[in-house]
Amino acid sequence: MSSVINVILSGGVGSRLWPLSRKSQPKQYLPIFEGETLFQKTFKRNESFCDKVMVVGNCDNYELSRKDLESAGKKDYVEIIEACPRNTAAAIAFAAFASQSDDILFVTPSDHLIESGQKYQDSVDRAIQLAVDGHIVTFGLKPTKPETGFGYIKAEGEEVRGFREKPNLETAEGFLKSGNFFWNSGMFCFQAGVYLEELKSFEPGVYNAAKAAFDSSVDGKLDIDLSMKIPSISVDYAVMEKTKKIKVVQSKFSWSDMGSFESIYSYFRQQGHAVDSKGNMVIGTSLHTEFLGMKNTLLVHTNDAILVLKKEKAQDVKKVFERLEREKPEILA
Repeated sequence: MSSVINVILSGGVGSRLWPLSRKSQPKQYLPIFEGETLFQKTFKRNESFCDKVMVVGNCDNYELSRKDLESAGKKDYVEIIEACPRNTAAAIAFAAFASQSDDILFVTPSDHLIESGQKYQDSVDRAIQLAVDGHIVTFGLKPTKPETGFGYIKAEGEEVRGFREKPNLETAEGFLKSGNFFWNSGMFCFQAGVYLEELKSFEPGVYNAAKAAFDSSVDGKLDIDLSMKIPSISVDYAVMEKTKKIKVVQSKFSWSDMGSFESIYSYFRQQGHAVDSKGNMVIGTSLHTEFLGMKNTLLVHTNDAILVLKKEKAQDVKKVFERLEREKPEILA
């Protein structure tokens, strides 16, 4: 009998949330969301309608996943440990290889903040129904603002009319006005065998190299040399933008990818975190702080770094992370 498996992808480093997020503790493992981590919230949110849990992580953070699952009381799960990052097409392929062909894979990132409730339940139920019928399903979120940091799905009902990359502000405003563009949530649902068939058809190099690495894995750990031979490509490029089996579930549940300090700012403010009269916020220290001539500014303090940024420049933190990777990699550990 087939199962519904929550495949939790946990390989990201959260570069846009440095210095809070580090390579040794990426954003999905930060216990700053009402005392829980985003990883824990993901597992708990999906526990009631999934039969099994499968975690696809990397060699740097699998122990953090284990710790979070253990503290949440979850002992029965499948673990796949990547030797090196090879992007989401391969990560999902590993999960599919570890499943029965007719198992339904509900693929979720581990670093998103989603409000559970009837709207979420209805969307997941519909996605599972479509997956049982042989479709490859993505979730489109109704946009609430002209967001330039997300990809978009153009849709009519459940039919996908196209995918769009992260737009500039003018284009994003046009998407919002049109009413038929949706944020690409990065969540998917399909039968394991259907996904592998499509991957093999469109990206045989990824399929074959991923299968070789998976078949040679030991206790869920993949071989580094075989893993390095896998082309690094996202599931969007590899399958979603090419398959004729694609469907989209238009969803209205509250969702944030928590991918920038703008998202963190909004969440903390909703939780009652202090801001001054100009909208300035301090994160990570109780030291008295004054902002002069600034508004909507964040000061982020850790024991070895301070970041000061305008909220609207939150997406640019990744550029700082990339520069530090070249110039001062020890500060990212």
